[in-house]
Amino acid sequence: MDKPTTLDKHRGLLAQKATELRRLQIEVETDQAALKAREEELEKFFLAGPAEDWAEAVEKTRYLLGLFNSSPDAQYPRRQLLIQRVLADFDRLLHHGD
Repeated sequence: MDKPTTLDKHRGLLAQKATELRRLQIEVETDQAALKAREEELEKFFLAGPAEDWAEAVEKTRYLLGLFNSSPDAQYPRRQLLIQRVLADFDRLLHHGD
């Protein structure tokens, strides 16, 4: 019986690269779609009602700061520092009572 032929061995390096790039692009698109679905689910939870305590309010704010942090407007060093300090304030204030 004949052995199966591995097609990748018979194609050129450029064709193999192009195939790998297409595979990676599909993986990235799939991951992005899954992330978007999880973000929508989280946002529905956040929108379901008011925060029940400070910790939940802080989590909502952390989420929004994370979104802002990935935007071009947040890339200024002063804004990065401000975000870091607000998050540190949250940690300090939430654990102050511990």
